[in-house]
Amino acid sequence: MSAPVHDEGRPGPWQEGTGRWGQGAWPGQGAWPGQRQGGGERDEVPGGWQDPQPFLRGVAWLDKGRPVRADPADTMRLPWDTGERATLPIGVRLEFTTETARAVEIRYRATVPGPTDSLRDLAHGFALWDRHGVVTEVFTEPAAEAVVRIGLGAGDGPFRGTFTIHPPENQSPLVLGLRGIGGALTPAPPAPRWVVHGDSITEGWWSTRPAHGWPAVAGRALGWDTVNLGYAGAARGELATAEQLAGLPADALTLAFGTNCWSRVPFSAPLLYETTRAFLELVRQGHPRTPLLLVSPVLRPDAERTPNKLGATLGALRDAMERAARDRIAAGDDRLAVLPGRDLLGPEHLADGLHPNDCGHQVLGLAVATALRRTGFGAG
Repeated sequence: MSAPVHDEGRPGPWQEGTGRWGQGAWPGQGAWPGQRQGGGERDEVPGGWQDPQPFLRGVAWLDKGRPVRADPADTMRLPWDTGERATLPIGVRLEFTTETARAVEIRYRATVPGPTDSLRDLAHGFALWDRHGVVTEVFTEPAAEAVVRIGLGAGDGPFRGTFTIHPPENQSPLVLGLRGIGGALTPAPPAPRWVVHGDSITEGWWSTRPAHGWPAVAGRALGWDTVNLGYAGAARGELATAEQLAGLPADALTLAFGTNCWSRVPFSAPLLYETTRAFLELVRQGHPRTPLLLVSPVLRPDAERTPNKLGATLGALRDAMERAARDRIAAGDDRLAVLPGRDLLGPEHLADGLHPNDCGHQVLGLAVATALRRTGFGAG
């Protein structure tokens, strides 16, 4: 039986107010993410479909062809919640150039939600972007195997340029192949790899599209390949994660955790100070001179002056993180910088008192991009 084809359609309603998507499956490391092992021509699979791997961006590790966001050879040391979130394809996307194509088709496989699945009503949309912004969105249904066609612009084309496709993240679609309609597709040129680690805010919760999360916003502004290692509910300075970051290729790094150290697993300020010092030391063992920006927790009104179970307010925890990084800078780490998070967002930027709305993600992403530019570090 041939796979159903979902043709280009008009944008439907996105399920706002639901936070971010849910479950999936993804954890070895194969070729350098987004590139081929060996060189030469890109591979094709039967039926004229091109191998998606050279087009993939935002990939940290690969396991049997699936991108994953934690080292599959080191999952046993991670907390359960980190491992669960690491299975989601947050930030993974396709990037290509074309001179003559009118459209692109993507063959994919996704988990079909059951009748009681809380995620079954989330929109399953593929968003096409170019350097000017979003071009179009196509909404489909999760399927055991299907094909979606996305026009590259208004009219019949052909169209020329560099394009990015953000697949839906709910139901964790696996891209099996892609092909140009009316012209060839070529993988986009590689960009500096920017690895971002954080919590649900970094994962993009309460943004209404995968492309709207602050790491995606900052990556577009910088022209970098964003690798999103945000783990909702986790990112509490786990040292196993620091060691995984140390072993991951990166041209620039950003750490943006700390909020979950106030309530989910309570820390005292001295504990978070020492945890931050240790986390930075382990990352530096693999990236001694890689530009690294630490972003302390953004505004959380209910926690700023409220002590947690160990007596620490979020304000005190934020100060501890910043002080740990600045002490390291004073000791000679001139490739480390700090961006205080407290005043980056206001209450109007928060969807639920904790996670940014789309406007908040935009503001935060541009603030991080500006901070990275001002450091003069560059990337690559």
